[in-house]
Amino acid sequence: MKTDSELLKNLDKLHTTELGGERIKRNLSLDTDDVVEWCRTKINSDNAAIIRNGKNWYANVDNCIITVNAYSYTIITAHKEKR
Repeated sequence: MKTDSELLKNLDKLHTTELGGERIKRNLSLDTDDVVEWCRTKINSDNAAIIRNGKNWYANVDNCIITVNAYSYTIITAHKEKR
């Protein structure tokens, strides 16, 4: 369910800070060095639900939520969805 194509049109602009990358890896227990590519793949998947709320986009996919700044396309954080 893709509700906002603006984020999808700008996937090439996605980036994060060094600390942001470490935070994402820790929060999701990822074993990858390229968290930006991991997030890009998840956001672009068919089962991603993308919504914009204020200055951020939220991509809910595979039991995790990826938060992206809507203006700079910086991946702020990602965490497991709380059930």
